[in-house]
Amino acid sequence: MGILSVFGSNRSLAYELTQREVLGRYRGASFGLLWSLISPFLMLLVYTLAFGFIMKGRWPGSSGSTTDFALILFAGLTVHGFFAECFTRAPQLIISNTGYVKRVVFPLDILVWSMTFSALFHLLMNMMVLLLLFFLVKGVIYPTAALLPLILVPLVILTVGVCWMVSALGVYLRDVGQIAGVIAAAMLFLSSAIIPVESVPASYRIVFELNPLTFIINQVREVVIWGRMPDWVGLGVYTVIACTIAVLGYAVFKKLRRGFADVL
Repeated sequence: MGILSVFGSNRSLAYELTQREVLGRYRGASFGLLWSLISPFLMLLVYTLAFGFIMKGRWPGSSGSTTDFALILFAGLTVHGFFAECFTRAPQLIISNTGYVKRVVFPLDILVWSMTFSALFHLLMNMMVLLLLFFLVKGVIYPTAALLPLILVPLVILTVGVCWMVSALGVYLRDVGQIAGVIAAAMLFLSSAIIPVESVPASYRIVFELNPLTFIINQVREVVIWGRMPDWVGLGVYTVIACTIAVLGYAVFKKLRRGFADVL
């Protein structure tokens, strides 16, 4: 039950920490929280210019227009951005909050949840921008887009589990922080975020399919871009694996937490 305490006894604490993270990012900015919507628009413009007009990229199965390619690309990059933000921040999460480590009663595992919820807030803002622009371009939002939260939940569970492991290991092995950025970049280029799996040679396709982001990216595109139902069997298997990793990650975190105060 400690894994789910963020929704129970520690709910208010998780909310306060998440709110502080979200608002802290825009503190002092003229537009404040509006940047959570403005930034995705600017990102999409950059993707459209770079990949659509300059590199003349096209996606298999689409109409071949630049706007379609930009929307498909944006859907994949936002999903990767959510995971990458959490994964690259995790190694420094405990180290940068040493004050909480000294407090024996403070639930340190909540820090991973608040970090994930903060990144999830920006992912949801990106998805709102994606749906709005898709409606402006296509004149319709497919009913299947309502299933988007069900697709993102397994990714959130997986991310929390991985970040528990990485944040705990980061206390003992400071090199983890240097490796995390390289792994996050590799997960981008070895996923379907910017490269269609169908265009990858068959001998290398297994690498893309084993990337945990590829399946979620494809399912987001299925319900938002193509208006098709997700792969329910695949989502079920993915959720089971994600929950298993979350349980293992939490166990590793609780075991290694005993030495946090001594190391820091």
